[in-house]
Amino acid sequence: MRVQVTDYRSIKMPNLEHPAYPAATLLRLESLVPCRESQVSLLLSIFGERHHFSFPSIFIYGHTSSGKTYVMQTLLSTLQLPHVFVNCVECFTSRLLLEEILMQLQSCSPETEKTSQVHCDTFNDFVRLFKQAVATQELQDQTLYIVLDRAEQLREMEANILPAFLRLQELTDRNVTVILLSEIVWELFRPNTGCFEPFTLYFPDYSIGHLQKILSQNHPPEYSADFYSAYINILLGVFYMVCRDLKELQHLAALNFSKYCEPVARGEANERDSRKLWKNIEPHLKKAMQTVYLREISSSQWEHLQRDDEELGQLKGLSAHTHVELPYYSKFLLIAAYLASYNPVRTDKRFFLKHHGKIRKTNFMKKHEKTSNHLLGPKPFPLDRLLAILYSIVDNRVAPTANIFSQITSLVTLQLLSTVGHNDQLDGPRYKCTVSLDFIRAVARTVNFDVIKYLYDFL
Repeated sequence: MRVQVTDYRSIKMPNLEHPAYPAATLLRLESLVPCRESQVSLLLSIFGERHHFSFPSIFIYGHTSSGKTYVMQTLLSTLQLPHVFVNCVECFTSRLLLEEILMQLQSCSPETEKTSQVHCDTFNDFVRLFKQAVATQELQDQTLYIVLDRAEQLREMEANILPAFLRLQELTDRNVTVILLSEIVWELFRPNTGCFEPFTLYFPDYSIGHLQKILSQNHPPEYSADFYSAYINILLGVFYMVCRDLKELQHLAALNFSKYCEPVARGEANERDSRKLWKNIEPHLKKAMQTVYLREISSSQWEHLQRDDEELGQLKGLSAHTHVELPYYSKFLLIAAYLASYNPVRTDKRFFLKHHGKIRKTNFMKKHEKTSNHLLGPKPFPLDRLLAILYSIVDNRVAPTANIFSQITSLVTLQLLSTVGHNDQLDGPRYKCTVSLDFIRAVARTVNFDVIKYLYDFL
C-alpha cells in the first residue's frame, strides 16, 4: 500500500492572514499589491469580518504614486467587498459628489430599482436617500465602503461636507465606512471648529528596492526575467535621483526597452553583455531625462524621433517645447521678450538704434559687472520696452493692435512668459521670459533671425 506524503514546504503560504478570507484569495491579493503587505494587513485588521462594524472613517495619505488608489481598488475588488469609488476632482461640487455616490450605490445592490438620475441638493437629502439605497438585506449584512479619492478637494466645498462624511456611520445608523485618500496630511484638513478624528494611515514612498521589484514584474515573455531586471536596474540608476514616480518610471521603462534590446535583436550582443547594452542605451536615456514628466509628445512620436538617427541639428533631443508652433508675430514677440530679459536696458541703444555710432562694450561695462546675465537669470521688463524691441527687429511695420496684445496674453498662458507683480500697478504690466537659450535659438531659426547677434553676453 503506497502512502502519499505531502511536502508542506512546497506550499506557499501568504504573509497576509485573516480568518474571514481563504488563503488562496489572500495569496492572490498579496501578489497584486507587492511591497504594500504591511499596509494591507493593517487595513484587513481594521475592516474585520464582513458583518462587523468597522471604523467610521479612515484617512490614508502619502505622496503621488505611493499606491493609495491602486491598493484600495485592488483590496476591495479582490475581496469582493461592496464599495463606492469616487474621484473628487471629477465631482467638483457637493451635489455632483453626493449624486455620484448614490448612483453607484444602485449598482451595488441588484434589488434596488435603478433610476436614470438621482437628485440630491443637501446632505440631509443624501442621508435619507442613502438609507433607502442600503435598505436591501445584502447591504445590511456587511460593511459598505465609500472611497473618496483626491479628498483634498473636499476642503473647497461647503463647510459641513467633510465633518458629515467623517461621521456618516453615526448619521445614517448603517454599517458604512468612509475612506479618504489624499496627498496632504490630516492637519491641513482639520476644521477650526473641530470634527470627528479619523483613523490615519500613511503610505510611504517606494524605495529603490521596491521599485526594482515592482517594475521587474512586467517583463516581456520573449525575454528572461534576469535580462529585464538588469534593464530596470540601469533605468533606476539613471532616473531615480530625479524621478521616483512609479507611473512615470513604468512609462519610461516601456518607452526605452526596445532600444535596450536592439543589440540582442541584431545579434551583436547576448543578454549578458551588459557593457554593449549600456553603451547602446545610454544616449537615449540622457535624451529621455530632458522630458521626464512632460507628456508633450506621444510614445509613437518619441520612438519616431529615436529612429531618426540621421537627422542632424540642435533640435534633436530637446524637450518637445522646442517644436511648439507659434504664429509669426508671436515668435518675434518671444524673441523680443528674451532680449529684454537678458540684455541690460542701457544696451538697447547699441542693438536697436540704427545710427548709434561706435560704442564699445568696455565703455558702458562697470568694473564689478563680470557675471553673465544668463547666469543671473531673466530680468523683468515693462510692456513698452517689449514693443519697442519688437518694432526694431521686425522688418515690416507692426501696428500695436489688439491682436498683438492678445498674442502676449497667449504667451503668458503657454508659460513662455510670466507676469511680474500685480495687475493693479500704475506703471503698466511687467513680464519675464521663461524659455531657455536653446529654445529661443530654435524659434529664431524658424524666422531666419540671428538672436546671438543681439545678445549682450555674446559680444
